[in-house]
Amino acid sequence: MMRLLGAWRAARLGLHLLAGALLTALFHRPHGSGVKRRVNQNLVMWWHRRLCRVIGLDLQVRGTPVCGGALLVANHVSWLDIPVLGSLCRTGFLSKAEVRQWPVVGWMAAAAGTAFIRRGGHQTADIRGQLASHITGGGRVALFPEGTTTEGGAVGPFYPRLFAAALDANAQVQPVAIRYFSGESLDPVAPFVDDESFGRHLWRVLGHRIDRVEVVFCPPLQPPHGDRRQLAEAARKAIVDALPPAGRGRQGVPDGVPHLARQGV
Repeated sequence: MMRLLGAWRAARLGLHLLAGALLTALFHRPHGSGVKRRVNQNLVMWWHRRLCRVIGLDLQVRGTPVCGGALLVANHVSWLDIPVLGSLCRTGFLSKAEVRQWPVVGWMAAAAGTAFIRRGGHQTADIRGQLASHITGGGRVALFPEGTTTEGGAVGPFYPRLFAAALDANAQVQPVAIRYFSGESLDPVAPFVDDESFGRHLWRVLGHRIDRVEVVFCPPLQPPHGDRRQLAEAARKAIVDALPPAGRGRQGVPDGVPHLARQGV
């Protein structure tokens, strides 16, 4: 049955990728200056929502994404985190440079406004400026400050360098907690870890049922923030506090975090 489920989802995913490629080709065209415009964020959010449905992700969300320019920071479990967040709010992303080389997906991500950073490439200053400029202009940017994925049971240390973009923009920082469940236990398939290839992990996800994805938009951290290390630690603490111990469902969600309706903002 799982093979049949995987095959069915793979067929639907192929059609969805084709639709995304056609939309990207249609709307990602150069202006007269030669500068390409990004694909409309409403289309991007629709594409992420549809992708979540194709994969069978049931999103259970608490809290509300902040309005206006902001830096969203989330714990990182899987590449699935990107369509999950992208389906809930209009946001750009910061991703590792390797994603840009993924067939079709990398091209579409770039067209949607994703910024890519290479480890050890001494790009931090440039990326920091790009993020601060985007936030100052009223946009959201989401990043995963652990710098790697985990199995979801714990939150790794946050690298503070790119938090400087929020300091430069004098912007809100909203921590976001993400966790994948099968029953009342952490889902064993959703995490993208241990150097597994993307194709292999995708096939395992397509043939597997993830019961639910719990997402908590924590109360935003308001400026002034102190220095970037203090800001990174405050954001990490908010996410740790929002993640319930495995096996306890939604217990542990901080007080004052209301349920969010399914539509993104």
